[in-house]
Amino acid sequence: MAKIKPFRGVRPPQGLATEVSSLPYDVMNTEEAREQATEKSLLHIIRPEIDFDPGYDEHAPEVYDKAVENFKKWQEKEWLIQDEKDKYYIYAQTMDGRTQYGLVAGAHADDYFNDIIKKHELTRPEKEEDRMKHVEINNANMEPVFFSYPAVSEIDAIVKNVVESKKPEYDFTSADGFGHHFWVVENDEDIQKITELFETKVPFTYVADGHHRTAAGARVAKKQAENNPNHTGNEEYNYFLAVHFPDNQLHIIDYNRVVKDLNGLTADQFIEKLNKDFDVTEVGTEAHKPSKLHEFGMYLEGKWYKLIAKQGTYNDEDPIGVLDVTILSNRLLDELLGIKDLRRDKRIDFIGGIRGLGELERRVDNGDMKVAFSMYPVTMKQLIDIADSGNIMPPKTTWFEPKLRSGLVIHKLD
Repeated sequence: MAKIKPFRGVRPPQGLATEVSSLPYDVMNTEEAREQATEKSLLHIIRPEIDFDPGYDEHAPEVYDKAVENFKKWQEKEWLIQDEKDKYYIYAQTMDGRTQYGLVAGAHADDYFNDIIKKHELTRPEKEEDRMKHVEINNANMEPVFFSYPAVSEIDAIVKNVVESKKPEYDFTSADGFGHHFWVVENDEDIQKITELFETKVPFTYVADGHHRTAAGARVAKKQAENNPNHTGNEEYNYFLAVHFPDNQLHIIDYNRVVKDLNGLTADQFIEKLNKDFDVTEVGTEAHKPSKLHEFGMYLEGKWYKLIAKQGTYNDEDPIGVLDVTILSNRLLDELLGIKDLRRDKRIDFIGGIRGLGELERRVDNGDMKVAFSMYPVTMKQLIDIADSGNIMPPKTTWFEPKLRSGLVIHKLD
C-alpha cells in the first residue's frame, strides 16, 4: 500500500504565488526561461543558468551553487516561507472548464524501489543525474512530480469538504489560460485520515508525468539513507514531493508526430504502400482529429487523410500491442519510413496536442517536415495497464496538461 506523509511546505505568501511560481524546468530551454523569469520567479532556482551569460554551461558547479544561493535569498527575503507544522495541500487545475484536484504529499522512496510507485517510461541517466544534483545541493525537492492513484471515495470526500469550506490560499490564471487553485489542509483529523486511507485503500500510485524527477527524488533518499548509520525509514529525506490525482479525473491528450521525409518515396508511392496495413481515405483540407482508437490523421502535401489500421496490425489483448503509437511505429514509421529509434532519430519530431493540429500543418507547409500524423490519445486505463504489467510505453506517448506549476510549495529534506 502507498505510504505518504504531510510536510512543512516552503511556499510563497499569498500575494506572490503568481510571480514566484513557474512552469516546470523541462518544458522550456534556457532562453525561454530567461525571457519568462521575473525578479522573484522560481526559474532563478530551477534554471539558475539564466543568471549567467548566454551559452554558459548549465551543468557547471557554479550554476548549481547559484541555485543554492538563490534559494537561500528567496527565503531571506520571505518570497518563500516555511509552514510551522506538517500539512497536506490540495492543488487543483482548470482547463477547458474541467477541474482536477490533486493531493500534495511526500511520497516514500521505498515505494519507488518496491514498485508500489508504478512507472511506464524509461529515464535517461544524464537527466536523472542533473536533477539529483539539484535536489542534493539544495536539500529540497523544488518541483513536484505528477502522480495518479485509483480513486477512493473517502479521499474525494475529504478533498471536497476542504475545497468547499475554505477559501483557496492561491487562486490565479496563468499566462497560458489555465486556472491554478491551492488549499492548505490543516485539520489534524483530516491529515491523519488521509494518511490512513492511502495506507489501506491505495495499493499503487502511478507516475503520470515527471519520471526523471521521481527517479532523482528516490535516489537522493536512498543515498541519504545509506549515509545515515541510524536510518529508520521515517526521516524527512525518505520522502519526495508529489501531487496525487485520482485516476478518474485525469485526461491524457494527443501526442502527435511529424517526419522530415518519405524515405525516398513519392507521395503517391507512400500512400500506395500505406494501403497494406491501413484503410486510407482522403478527407480534404480540414484537419482530421482521430475520433477513436486505431484511427489516425495524416497531413501530406496540403491534404488530410484518415487512416484506419486494419485487423491484424494490432493486438487489443496486449497492453503494448493495443496502443496506436505501437501500430504507427511498427507498421509505418519503421517499415515504410525507416525510423527505428524514436528517441534518437533526427528525422522525427513530436508535438503535444495542446499546440493544436494547426501546428502540424505549419511544420509541413513551411517545408520543415514532409508529413504529419495526428493521434488518438492514450487513456488512463491503458497507462495503468502498462504500468501494472511491468511494461514500458513507447517514447512520446503521453502528454498531460495543464503542467504542474513549480514553486507553489517546496519540500525540504531536513
